[in-house]
Amino acid sequence: MNRRKSREIAMKLLFEMTINKGEYEEILENFKQSIEMDLEDVDFTYVETLIKGIENNIETINDKIEKNLKNWKMNRLSKVDLSILRLATYEIIFSSDVPNKVAVNEGIELAKKYSASNAPAFINGVLANMI
Repeated sequence: MNRRKSREIAMKLLFEMTINKGEYEEILENFKQSIEMDLEDVDFTYVETLIKGIENNIETINDKIEKNLKNWKMNRLSKVDLSILRLATYEIIFSSDVPNKVAVNEGIELAKKYSASNAPAFINGVLANMI
């Protein structure tokens, strides 16, 4: 199974949840039915663990992000950056099998692919403050 691809899908679902405010089960099922990419190497158990864990611990995760933002407020963050930060923060705090450096690196890689050109450095700074 490909954890990088699984994280990428989890980030997309988190992004959708910030916009549509739906339940993660419904959003995950809709995603599986509508996606046109090869999903054989995606670990949907891990995707669901991430989404469910973030949803169940959102206040702790948001608080941790807010405390590590320098001269920023969470409501000013793009939804993509917020989704990436929530995913990486969840892995840092709650995933004992994911080293902190891996969680940070994966967050940076997602930012490079899906966010603005200055986002990887921003994401790195916030997550580095955390650890």
